[in-house]
Amino acid sequence: MQKMNKQKIAILVLAILLILAIAYISMGRYFQNKEQKQLAVFQQGAQYGYQQAIIQIMQQALTCQQVPMFAQNQTINLIAVECLQPKD
Repeated sequence: MQKMNKQKIAILVLAILLILAIAYISMGRYFQNKEQKQLAVFQQGAQYGYQQAIIQIMQQALTCQQVPMFAQNQTINLIAVECLQPKD
């Protein structure tokens, strides 16, 4: 009779451990998936920002005025090649 109680306790403990292990793995995957989605949104936002910056630079350059560009310790002025060609 005491053997039966020990067996039931062992099964109960193993079932609880199994539930905890499944919950731990599920939570890990949930947070990993959530992090990947946030990273994808961030990357899309960065890509949109890059596109908008290029469009703005192109629009400014097409006004035939110099567009100053700064990167680290360097500065250059951009101007559209079409603005440098003589008009007929």
